[in-house]
Amino acid sequence: MNIAAPSPLGHVRVELDQEEALQVLHPRSIIAFSGAPRNREDKFMNIGGAFRKKKWIRSRLQGPASFVMGLPAGYSLVPIEVPEGGSLLFDFRHIMFLSDDMTFKSKVMRLKTAWITRELIRIQFSGPGTLGVLSVGDLAVIQLDQETPLFVDKGALVAYPDNASIQLSVYGNSLASQHMNVQWELRGKGPVLIQTGSRDSGLESRLSDEGWFKRLLREVLPFGSVYIK
Repeated sequence: MNIAAPSPLGHVRVELDQEEALQVLHPRSIIAFSGAPRNREDKFMNIGGAFRKKKWIRSRLQGPASFVMGLPAGYSLVPIEVPEGGSLLFDFRHIMFLSDDMTFKSKVMRLKTAWITRELIRIQFSGPGTLGVLSVGDLAVIQLDQETPLFVDKGALVAYPDNASIQLSVYGNSLASQHMNVQWELRGKGPVLIQTGSRDSGLESRLSDEGWFKRLLREVLPFGSVYIK
């Protein structure tokens, strides 16, 4: 299997050999396919008991074939190798595809956490195999520590180990805690996957704003609009 994901171009290209197959969980993102028509088979799938009333269509793509998947603007796709008995718990929405022979199961979140995050279950995958993980911006990997807590914006956390200690929190002094999103506080051992796209909606506008001082100088100085850019 060959996966090329040039993130700035907004797409990913996947090539499958004769004996290889992938389960694509967002079939509508497939914008081009090269191979025998019979090498694509779509089916309904259910994700755990909590999702019995919701069905997703998944596509099984069999090699030899290649296909291109379009990505939303600002998103990237990172292939993650998952070993047998993998411990990471994923937000299912971030999974674009997985190797055909991988298995997965649902993990129900604690009611207190689910009430605040509106996240009832996470999915644990077992390999060996490859996951295609979609993230806003790039995907960062941070190792957990048993003693030192890691605080992660609740909208940025993509995956964390099943055995991690996790709760909702804020940190810093009272002013800091009043001006931040709810954080996941994690302790434990193993990697945490975080999407790094900016969560500050006002940051881009502030960076692109030319500032009131320049606008004032253009108005009050002779030929200000000519010399001040």
